[in-house]
Amino acid sequence: MTRKKVKLAFMSNDSARKASYKKRKKSIIKKVRELTILCGIPACAIISDPFDSKTEVWPNLKEAKQVIERYQNSYMKDERKNVNQESFLLQQIAKARDQLRKQRQDNRENELNIRMIWYLQNNTVPDDMTVSDLRDLDKLITKNMKEIDDKMASLSLSN
Repeated sequence: MTRKKVKLAFMSNDSARKASYKKRKKSIIKKVRELTILCGIPACAIISDPFDSKTEVWPNLKEAKQVIERYQNSYMKDERKNVNQESFLLQQIAKARDQLRKQRQDNRENELNIRMIWYLQNNTVPDDMTVSDLRDLDKLITKNMKEIDDKMASLSLSN
């Protein structure tokens, strides 16, 4: 037999709310106990009682403190995996800077390719090129010539 769906809303009747709180508290403590037994993990439950100033701690205060300390110590050990807003943004900025650097390199290489093609078509070096541009163009031409020589060598070997 199935139970009816529970409406999640504030209970205005004090005695019904208190009874429901006690049942659910007992159920949560039972689930935590089962979790520790079945999975073999340390766990604790700290439940603040809205009807009384007393706070219930399961299994006991000493063991709950040990579980909390263990959690806090593991948090410090795995700090490289844990990310807060600041470290996440710093990682994203570093990634973006790296992508920008790579894109600038690609743009520079594409610009030099365009200049090399222009040079081959016109047989003159553009007037606006600096010494560093000419060095980079020389490196690009040398690299392309090496690739061409390698392809020619591989084609002559295959024939």
